[in-house]
Amino acid sequence: MIHWTTPKERRAIGQARRKQMGRHRHCELNCKARPVSALALLQRSMHGRVPELVRLKYQLMVNSPFGYFRGAAPVMAADLAQMPSTGILSQLCGDAHVRNLGAYAAPDGRLTFDINDFDETLRGPFEWDLKRMAASLVLAGRAAGHKDSAARKAAEACIAHYSVQMREFARMPHLEVGKFLVHRVDLAEPVLAALAKAERATPQHTLEQLTQPRANKTIRTGEPDAPRRFKELKPMLTRITGSRAAAVLASLGPYREILELQRQHLLSFYRPIDVAFKVVGTGSVGLRDYCVYMEGNGPSDPLFLQIKEETASAYAPYLPDAQPAAHNGRRVAEGQRAMQIQTDPFLGWTHIGSRQYLVRQLNDHKGSIEIGDLAGANLKAYGEVCGELLARGHARSGDPQVMAGYVGNGEAFAEALAGFGVAYADQTEKDWEQLKRSGKAAKKA
Repeated sequence: MIHWTTPKERRAIGQARRKQMGRHRHCELNCKARPVSALALLQRSMHGRVPELVRLKYQLMVNSPFGYFRGAAPVMAADLAQMPSTGILSQLCGDAHVRNLGAYAAPDGRLTFDINDFDETLRGPFEWDLKRMAASLVLAGRAAGHKDSAARKAAEACIAHYSVQMREFARMPHLEVGKFLVHRVDLAEPVLAALAKAERATPQHTLEQLTQPRANKTIRTGEPDAPRRFKELKPMLTRITGSRAAAVLASLGPYREILELQRQHLLSFYRPIDVAFKVVGTGSVGLRDYCVYMEGNGPSDPLFLQIKEETASAYAPYLPDAQPAAHNGRRVAEGQRAMQIQTDPFLGWTHIGSRQYLVRQLNDHKGSIEIGDLAGANLKAYGEVCGELLARGHARSGDPQVMAGYVGNGEAFAEALAGFGVAYADQTEKDWEQLKRSGKAAKKA
């Protein structure tokens, strides 16, 4: 006979996990337990990337400790795996840091602000996202000119608001949790700045930023009769043609088939005009990323699709119960849908040869924060937003009763996570210095 657990029983499961991993122990960090060095872990993560772009990734990482942190998710995944965990699972963003939240357009056209990067998403211990976010707040705070005491308070506020929100979710009807709106986003200046950027980031704006009028207005046989094409901004943006472009366009066939019927119908009105290779982010540099410029009702109706290579999550080797993803593009898309309240209507996946890709809109009303936006009181206010949005994502994809039972009503959990954030920020700076000394980012003679 099936036993249907009650809310009280599920909450008790969370409370019992404190014996497995005491809340005060989350401040612990032992990077000496790393199986290999940080440099070796980074080197492993470069396998299969475009060789000419590996050095560029290292160059972006040596610009600052926060830049290093953005590109070193494989290092942190290995570090987290060496420590005991709660074993309380939810969908992880996987790369939870202050610049991986942002504004974007919901399917109904309204702007929303949420977690918006899921390359590393996987089901895992819920606290791993919180530890990465806490460390990122400390590193971003230092970069924005804050003292460690203020940066630590921001990390503590993030986890405290996560805990408060999770306790609220545990009391709410489950159907309401799935559509809960975090109102604090309207109060934080960095969020308002990101929303203002998103308001300007229209497809027409992307058209002006990434394309240019054809130098030769003569249309060759077989070319689309469009007046614009991608700019050449090497190495960040490079037009591709011939068989390589044809392979990219062919990948839209299987992608189209997995879309909902109404999205297939909408996509059918757009025809491809040009294809480019684009370098994006920091952690993704070296992976293959293509942009397809499409037109609907003429040049004033552009659509830009991003076809972004996805490999296994950095956390996959350390979660033995996780099933290997049959398709990493699908893993990312489904993780995104599990955590986001509103999702890109063109989100999907495809393949080009043996490589797996995520497909989504490029820059459609997207806007992110800058480190400079986190000066003064903005760091703590933004940390509170980060905590509440992570709580919503975890509650949507995990069990809020179990997580609320674990975090409890006191301050022990938030204080310990803030302490971890400072300790890991210190370790990140040491690893960053080691990368600088390694010479991996040095330009070729």
